[in-house]
Amino acid sequence: MKPEVTVICTCYNHENFVRESLLSVINQTYEAIQLIVIDNASTDDSRRVIQQVVDKHPRIVFIRNTYNIGLCRAFNQGLEQASGKYVIDLAADDIMLPERIQKQVEVFETLNKEYAVVFSNAAYIDSTGKKFGYHYALGAHGGAEGQVPTGDVYKEILRRYFICTPTIMMRKSVLMKLGGYDENLSYEDFDFFVRSAHDYKYHYIDEVLTHKRVLDGSLATQFYRVGNPMLKSSWEVCNKAYDLSRSQEEYDILANRIREFIKKCFVAEDAEQAAAFRKLLNYIEDPGWETELLVWLCRLRLPVNWLYQYYAKWRNQRNLQLMQQGVPFVQLER
Repeated sequence: MKPEVTVICTCYNHENFVRESLLSVINQTYEAIQLIVIDNASTDDSRRVIQQVVDKHPRIVFIRNTYNIGLCRAFNQGLEQASGKYVIDLAADDIMLPERIQKQVEVFETLNKEYAVVFSNAAYIDSTGKKFGYHYALGAHGGAEGQVPTGDVYKEILRRYFICTPTIMMRKSVLMKLGGYDENLSYEDFDFFVRSAHDYKYHYIDEVLTHKRVLDGSLATQFYRVGNPMLKSSWEVCNKAYDLSRSQEEYDILANRIREFIKKCFVAEDAEQAAAFRKLLNYIEDPGWETELLVWLCRLRLPVNWLYQYYAKWRNQRNLQLMQQGVPFVQLER
């Protein structure tokens, strides 16, 4: 008997993409799949599109929320009904390549219970489905350039965003032990990575198995917007990491990550959150004059966000041009 895999697809206003996303699950070469779709009170035509797919594939579990309960809580709705040994969290605008689940299960089944996650490389696509880059730039051999962390990745999780979240397959027993996603947070991956990587290992498959769609409203693009709730959620996760860290090296890495978040607060014009990060940093080490200056500049509420948005737009256009010229693409910032 092949182990069952539960795919939890959360949708909010993805009417143009959700059909393709669901079909990418239905058309997998692996058969033992439970598909759960949650419409989080979309205001567009997403629900009708999903229903059309469900009508043709009645085994799909379709949950219709009457109001938007947030990404993390919606995922946990699906997790409550998940029967699979492994779980995939799929956004309704991303696409899984046909052999993804089969390849991830085959690898997972060779690993012991120390491993909580199997992840892979991904291609970035735009709203039209056009490919414009890769999470890990490809070398001449077709695999990722450079070394991708695998095994004990806790320190790397603290250091930077290096895992493309839509590519991960999770061991359900670990998810349940952790209590699912933290419903108090506005986004899920940093928190899940910190809590799971602290006690479990990760395994990397050096293949492109997912297409991640990048839109103007995507999570990665929201991080620098004024008034976004993601910085507060990141502060909550950094507090958890402070409690979990076990060595001076881990605290030093966390301190550097906190400084990066303070820079994001400056760009997002969020003085209150910058001060909160600074207070947490002070528990680890002296923030130093450069950080103190940046926090002070945050208090001035300088109108810098528009300049960053202009730069980000230019950078994305440049990356697309480089990709068309065959130049390796650097992964998205987070």
